[in-house]
Amino acid sequence: MERKLLQNIDYTLILSLMAILTMSAVVLYSASASVFPGDPTYYFRKHLMWIGLGFAALVVVLTINYSHLAKMSWHIYAITILMLMAVLAFGDEAKGATSWLGYGPLRIQPSEFAKVCMIISFAQFLVKRQGKLDRLWDLIPCFAFFIPPILLIMAQPDLGTSLVFVAILFGMMFIGGANPKLLAGIILFSLLVVIVVLVGHFRFGLPVPLEGYQLMRLVVFLNPYNDGYGGRGAGYNIIQSQVAIGSGGLWGQGLTKGSQVQLNFLPEHHTDFIFSVVGEELGFVGAASLLVLYFILIYRCIRIAFDAKDLFGVLLVTGVTSMITFHILENVGMTIGLMPITGLPLPLFSSGGSSMIANLLALGLVLNVNLRRQKIVF
Repeated sequence: MERKLLQNIDYTLILSLMAILTMSAVVLYSASASVFPGDPTYYFRKHLMWIGLGFAALVVVLTINYSHLAKMSWHIYAITILMLMAVLAFGDEAKGATSWLGYGPLRIQPSEFAKVCMIISFAQFLVKRQGKLDRLWDLIPCFAFFIPPILLIMAQPDLGTSLVFVAILFGMMFIGGANPKLLAGIILFSLLVVIVVLVGHFRFGLPVPLEGYQLMRLVVFLNPYNDGYGGRGAGYNIIQSQVAIGSGGLWGQGLTKGSQVQLNFLPEHHTDFIFSVVGEELGFVGAASLLVLYFILIYRCIRIAFDAKDLFGVLLVTGVTSMITFHILENVGMTIGLMPITGLPLPLFSSGGSSMIANLLALGLVLNVNLRRQKIVF
């Protein structure tokens, strides 16, 4: 890497990223202590390991000129499809979904890396169609590009990750020059279709291509006590999450002192519902501070997209920003009962190796675009 490139590094983004990761390690130390009482630091140690590996991957990405990735876009797309097919053929099942590939102690979740691969491949796909996205007919190839990976992920089944792909698709098409009114119309029409289908299913038994528990997760947030079990079924997680966040008050109950977390009333509190731990143990101040850090991170990504030297770089950053933003909105929203439960982790915060490494890889792409936003003159 040319030394002069380092003059372009976005230190604000780096500092906000480091602050989020530091906060995640502290909160996870508290959140995971009750998961394995015999080894209370098990998930904490693994979390630090994943952060280290993720930063190593980020540094490797920085050494590669991002423009070279455009030449490999179709190869990356093919690798994505093959990875997701391999999951269905050889994957391990966990929590009702076949989403993992494993050999011995090593297990990865290919769908996390597929997000980054799709961002790279779709960015070049849109570059080739610059100025040709005004009509519905022009958008059909874009939708077709995403259909294979989305179908393969839905087959696992993993509804949450499929929705992330949709967010990436629309975010990148919008910045890529698609007609905003047309995109808004498609989104509104799709939401209307989903509502009609759900009403048809629950009122008239209309068949839908989703498992029963997935359907319940989509609607139970509207009234978690109306889950058929008085709040002890699909609505239990939301109720316990709201209790945890509400009990935190302004300053929180203190690290390792949250009753909902430490007594294991709140399920999945080291992964999907880790924001609830922040709310209970660090209070409104802690939760608001974390959201401010995320805002700074996303804002810097948007600024980097504005300063990128070419459309490919703009679209790479847009895809990463869309992915991270959707993850944050969905995860935080489901913990406070405003969004359906989809099982999406809080990026750079929840316990999980594949998610952590993939997100740091993605931010490596953002920093890569920032480093090479202008030609170096010697």
